[in-house]
Amino acid sequence: MGHRKTHAPKRGSLAYLPRGRASSPIGRVRRWPKYAKSTTMLGAAGYKAGMTHVLLVEDKPNSPYFGQERVFAATVIETPPLVVFGIRAYSLTPYGLKTLTEVWAPELSNDLRRNLTLPQDYSYEKNLNYLEEQKEKISEIRALVHTQPRMTGVPKKKPDIVEIKIGGGSIQEQINYAKQILGKQIRINEIFKEGQYVDVIGITKGKGFQGAIKRWGVRRLQHKSRKTKRGVGAIGPWRPARVSYTVPRPGQMGYHQRTEYNKRILKIGEKGEEVTPQGGFIRYGPVRGDYILIQGTVPGPSKRLITLRYPIRPPINIPEKAPQISYISIESKQGV
Repeated sequence: MGHRKTHAPKRGSLAYLPRGRASSPIGRVRRWPKYAKSTTMLGAAGYKAGMTHVLLVEDKPNSPYFGQERVFAATVIETPPLVVFGIRAYSLTPYGLKTLTEVWAPELSNDLRRNLTLPQDYSYEKNLNYLEEQKEKISEIRALVHTQPRMTGVPKKKPDIVEIKIGGGSIQEQINYAKQILGKQIRINEIFKEGQYVDVIGITKGKGFQGAIKRWGVRRLQHKSRKTKRGVGAIGPWRPARVSYTVPRPGQMGYHQRTEYNKRILKIGEKGEEVTPQGGFIRYGPVRGDYILIQGTVPGPSKRLITLRYPIRPPINIPEKAPQISYISIESKQGV
């Protein structure tokens, strides 16, 4: 009997290897988009509250449902004002971007002491003058901001620190903008607008140490198989005498950093009760203040810090007007 070829497709994706734990629960922005319009911060951060569904009018002209109401899943992210406590300037060297100098706000929040040891004899004017003197060497200006979890449903007081690039205009215009916002609170509607697309960066739900079936999606072996049922049939040939990285193996699953591109902002609001379901969001509670409603899903569990960024590869055809929402579900998510 001749050799019979069997169909054995690759199980699981090799796109994100190694599948190790993220170094921090705060997603790291590895790249910022080029932005040539008015000077602004190119990102923000908020805490994931939960999901609901909305009824909105389809406004994409090429859609067969154009002009009709459609139901979409949506994620609510609570976005208390960000406090700008510092400016960081970078210079471009042959080895990449290097920190040139920093300027911190004259008055800092007491909650920031939970993260950092704040300087005692800090001269705001001296550092600001040095920043102005070195502007010829500056390649990028970024804002150092911290969140205010006391204003949310996240049960902690320690703020999260995020670095956000300032884009648009010349370096001098970016310095002037940074000086204006230093020490102040920035609300989400000053950075984004309704209908805009954003990239969301977050750390996925952690699932711990899992086997090859759950982690990679391989098939169970037959019930009469030797040694194991929930594993791969063979881990490779005798030669080369090593196990290839492409072989599905047990290990860490979840708690990985992921970036999802081009999520549309459906609504930016100030009153959390507009989107809080009866009984509050499960494992989060009520949304109290500013929030942002994003179409679709966002990585991570509730309470996770989500970083929002201007789109690095925006879609070509973007509707000009903000989406027309006719209904936001606030029915209880607990079956009450």
